Amino acid sequence: MPAETPSTKSSASAIAATTIEINEIFVSIQGESTRAGRPCVFLRTTGCPLRCTWCDTEYAFHEGTTWNVDDLVEEACRHDIPLVEITGGEPLAQPGVPELARLLLARGLTVLVETSGSYDISVLPSGVGRIMDLKCPGSGEVRRNDYENIARLRDGDEVKFVLANREDYEWARARVAEYDLIARVPVLFSPVWDQLQPADLAAWILEDKLDVALQLQLHKLLWPGVERGV
Repeated sequence: MPAETPSTKSSASAIAATTIEINEIFVSIQGESTRAGRPCVFLRTTGCPLRCTWCDTEYAFHEGTTWNVDDLVEEACRHDIPLVEITGGEPLAQPGVPELARLLLARGLTVLVETSGSYDISVLPSGVGRIMDLKCPGSGEVRRNDYENIARLRDGDEVKFVLANREDYEWARARVAEYDLIARVPVLFSPVWDQLQPADLAAWILEDKLDVALQLQLHKLLWPGVERGV
């Protein structure tokens, strides 16, 4: 096999920046942010380096089709819906996502990117709404949090904690206080489906008078048992 040269590396990087592995494209109701309830075009990328214990999109780890970024933009615009979310998997694992976001913004769309928070969120252009997880202990991936991302937060961003139990709640409450998150961005607390009862989480939030938003996975309430395309 020929040795890889700087020119071949550069060519590979250029291709990676203009193509994206996409697991699925669908229209649904946005269900996991402050924009919950709005019609949204979802572009789900393939691949994720994390393995959260409660992950409900494991099918996105490997399945996918290669798309040119320009074609993805046209596909997103074809639906005539002004809200587009790039989700995963982990979108920022793919070099082409910042360019995709930039082109979608240039078409006048509202663009959201949902990310695990394990990658540098500053690669995304200004104007993108970044929904960033901080992984709690119950996820099994708390070590993957890039806490430098907190300093990179800006207007329009949100921070989400997915909580599996009381320990996760107390850990998240401590991080909210440590980083003064409520003063920076909207903070969302979301119970793991079928593990933490929403009423229990609501009671804890009320007891602590914590100024966060309780978030439920709206698509699971609207279409119970449907795993894809919602």
